[in-house]
Amino acid sequence: MNSDKITELFATAKMQRPEDAIGCLLWRVAHRHQREMDRAMADIDLTHLQFVALVQAAWLGREGATVTQPELAALSNIHPMQLSNLLKALAEKSLITRPRSPADSRIKLVELTPAGIDALAAAMPRAAAHQQRFFDDIAGAAPLRGALRQIVASWGDDP
Repeated sequence: MNSDKITELFATAKMQRPEDAIGCLLWRVAHRHQREMDRAMADIDLTHLQFVALVQAAWLGREGATVTQPELAALSNIHPMQLSNLLKALAEKSLITRPRSPADSRIKLVELTPAGIDALAAAMPRAAAHQQRFFDDIAGAAPLRGALRQIVASWGDDP
């Protein structure tokens, strides 16, 4: 490896160290958050991503609305194929059902089962406690939340 060229590359870059890059910091925070959420959900047999899909499906259907897989993909920002596999796993655990839409047989609906609602009831306090420890207990959490909301809003595609 040519260490002189690598040293020069970082010496002339705007981001000379990984911690100078906001993207790198966000990546580290997001992955640490996900690992810790996975641990918090382990004994109720949910991964962080399964929890995200379950809670967002519940959110979309909270007032009796029909939830479609494409709507859930848009809200969760999970790739449709990854979401499909994730929902299959939740269905195998009997936490959701995925009937076909009567309006369009190409579209699957996402419906929480009573077991799914129970799992969500067990998971939500854990998620809230984790968020409190991980984010809210730090100084500057409110400005961070505001900045992240501003970034998301600037994309213009938030459902």
